[in-house]
Amino acid sequence: MPQTEPPNGPKIIAIANQKGGVGKTTTTINLGAALAEQGKSVLLIDLDPQGNASTGLGVGIDDRKVTTYDLLVGEAKLAQALHKTVVDNLVIIPATTDLSSADMALIDNEKRSFLLRQVFADAANALSRYDYILIDCPPSLNILTVNAMVAAHSLIVPLQSEFFALEGLSQLILTVRDVRKAANPDLRIEGIALTMFDRRNNLSLQVEDDARENMGDMVFKTVIPRNVRLSEAPSFAVPVLIYDTTSKGSEAYRALAKELITKEKSHGGQRNGA
Repeated sequence: MPQTEPPNGPKIIAIANQKGGVGKTTTTINLGAALAEQGKSVLLIDLDPQGNASTGLGVGIDDRKVTTYDLLVGEAKLAQALHKTVVDNLVIIPATTDLSSADMALIDNEKRSFLLRQVFADAANALSRYDYILIDCPPSLNILTVNAMVAAHSLIVPLQSEFFALEGLSQLILTVRDVRKAANPDLRIEGIALTMFDRRNNLSLQVEDDARENMGDMVFKTVIPRNVRLSEAPSFAVPVLIYDTTSKGSEAYRALAKELITKEKSHGGQRNGA
C-alpha cells in the first residue's frame, strides 16, 4: 500500500523507541518547537496514552475534547482535533489515557495498522500547509507504534547514553524491517539522536563511539546533553526553548532541527531517511 499524501505534503517523522525514559517525548516537543522557530509549520501527533507531549505543550486534560483516539476509531476528523499550543507554528492533536485501550478497541479491525495513514490520506489537503508532522510514539512496539511507522516516511530514534543502549535498538530495527515488508516499503530511519549525554562521563563517550561505529551516518552529529533546564521545562508546560531559550538543551535542539532540515535538503527533498 503506497504512501497516499501528495509529494508536496509534510514530511512525517515518528519519534520511537520501545524503551521508556530515553527522552522520546522531550525530543518530540523540543524538536517540534525548534523546527517551528526555524519558520517551519509543524503538526505534532500525540500517540502516547500518557499524553505527556500534550501536557508539555500546555494542553490541559480538560482541553482535550477531541484526541488521537477519536481519530483512530473513526469518531472524528483530523480538522476537529487540531489544538493550538504555546508555540507559534506548532499545532498538536492531543492524547488521553483512552489510547491505552486502542489495542482492544481495534482488535477486530483488519486494517488496524493502517488507520493513522488513512486519517492522513483523508485530510491530505488540510495537511498540505504543514512542513513536518512529528508523531510521539508510546514506549512499546504496540499497535499505536505500528500505526505511526506505517504512516511515517521515517523514524527518529532517541537513544539514551547509558549501558545496553544499543541492545534495545536491534528489536526496533527488526520491527522497522517487518513494517517495510508488510506495509510501508519506503520507511527509513531518519537518524538516531543520542540523549542525556554527558561528555564528562566515560560511559556516554563509549556509547557514542559504539553507536557511531555500528550505525555510522545514521547517528545525528548533534547530541542532546543531560540538562537540568530540559528536565524542568515540562513542569511549566512549555518547551525548553521557551522556558530557558539560552540553555544548553535549547541550543542542542536548535542544532538538531537545523541538522534535520539540512539533511533533507541534501537528499533533494526526498521523503526517505538514511
